[in-house]
Amino acid sequence: MNESILIVEDEEKILRLLEIELEFEGYEIGKADNGLDALEVYRSRPWDLILLDVMLPGISGIELLRRIRVNDQHTPVILLTAKSSVEDKVSGLDLGANDYITKPFQIEELLARIRATLRNRTVSPKREEEDDWIQLADLKVNEKMREIFRGTLQVELTPREYDLLLYLLKNKRQVLNRDQILEAVWGYDYFGDTNVVDVYIRYIRKKIDMPDYSPLIHTVRGVGYVMKEST
Repeated sequence: MNESILIVEDEEKILRLLEIELEFEGYEIGKADNGLDALEVYRSRPWDLILLDVMLPGISGIELLRRIRVNDQHTPVILLTAKSSVEDKVSGLDLGANDYITKPFQIEELLARIRATLRNRTVSPKREEEDDWIQLADLKVNEKMREIFRGTLQVELTPREYDLLLYLLKNKRQVLNRDQILEAVWGYDYFGDTNVVDVYIRYIRKKIDMPDYSPLIHTVRGVGYVMKEST
């Protein structure tokens, strides 16, 4: 299977150029021209690498990177930055970007940086396979494949339900309040009702904490929720 690259760029000519060049090199391409759409495309499937423009409508590339790194420390990100934006470069690297390249750039240099980043993304296949799975009791989630198992039963979740479950699982045995969950899963600029957390908790409980299985998602009254083994 070809390696996949998500291009996030709001300048149509640059986006089209990158799409043509990368497809010619044999990469599978996804694309978005604003931060909010990019977040949805990112969540739709695993990506081998993200090319991320810093200056985006909707939410900035730096903010998008921050949201990605809340739950995903592994997907390589290369920032596309303006020549003078030193602050963006520093912020991006501090938030976990793997590399950056300044505009205007030579396509040959960008392709070389992409190849180098993809080569360096894992230490070994065995370690990568182990790191793909997160587990609590008999619940297992494969981040790369976005697969969920409770025991031997495979569970299907919507993208938002998956993000919520993954956040709870990555913070297992920690009590999380609704504000923490809202910011991590819906984003700090979400202005809807905080009851959305309770609604989605009910959704995933129906699919994860089924009859004949010990409950893993627990309510902490007056605070929020915690994912842990039943005592």
